[in-house]
Amino acid sequence: MCDNPIEGGTTPSYGTLHQTREAISIDLYPIIRPRAGNFMYDEQELLLMKYDILLCKQLGCDGISVGVQKQNGEIDTEQMKRIVEWAFPMGVTCHRVFDRTPDPYKALEDVIASGCERILTSGQKTTAVEAIDVLAALVKQAANRIVIMPGAGVRSNNIEKLVKETGAKEFHTSAKMIAPNLVTYENPAMNDTGEMILANEDEIRMMIEIGNRKPGAGSLKSEARNPKSELGRKKRQSDK
Repeated sequence: MCDNPIEGGTTPSYGTLHQTREAISIDLYPIIRPRAGNFMYDEQELLLMKYDILLCKQLGCDGISVGVQKQNGEIDTEQMKRIVEWAFPMGVTCHRVFDRTPDPYKALEDVIASGCERILTSGQKTTAVEAIDVLAALVKQAANRIVIMPGAGVRSNNIEKLVKETGAKEFHTSAKMIAPNLVTYENPAMNDTGEMILANEDEIRMMIEIGNRKPGAGSLKSEARNPKSELGRKKRQSDK
């Protein structure tokens, strides 16, 4: 779950986390990301992240999604190990910082050494379906030591192909849709409002149905997004 999807996702607010945890019983993995931009953090930012991780633990989240990189783009294993320790006993997914590393196969070993349980990746392409060969190679190299979760552009029209050709058991989707703006007047001089993005329940339902028909298929994770402070009934339902 993330806030600010236009920025690539940032840490949801306390209110969002609290409401969501009360509303759903499925696994809840908020992103821990204090800002947009790169994933190299100073000590003040890491401390902020630590407090957010402890809050997630206090609220009963099942895990977190997070990533830290060095200046050269590689996974910062030492900082990731610290984060895994802070998060315990919650699970830790390495998010798509993985796709910004110079060598995905080395990055896989680095993430495993950090103690993460899962890697969310598009195979270092814009969408997962463009990187099926890389994703399949990562699944093979992982050899059940860590979960490889393809994500980015995963939809009902390609989930079957991804299940069949990557060998992955878990998949990620935002299934995003732009919510209609119900405000009847907008000042045309004000262009910094942004858009409200929600998860498309029908799209998620179709993907789950398709995935469940495939032998050996695993689970589909939907990333609930919380632009502005919107949570709302539709978004909570989209996580079910």
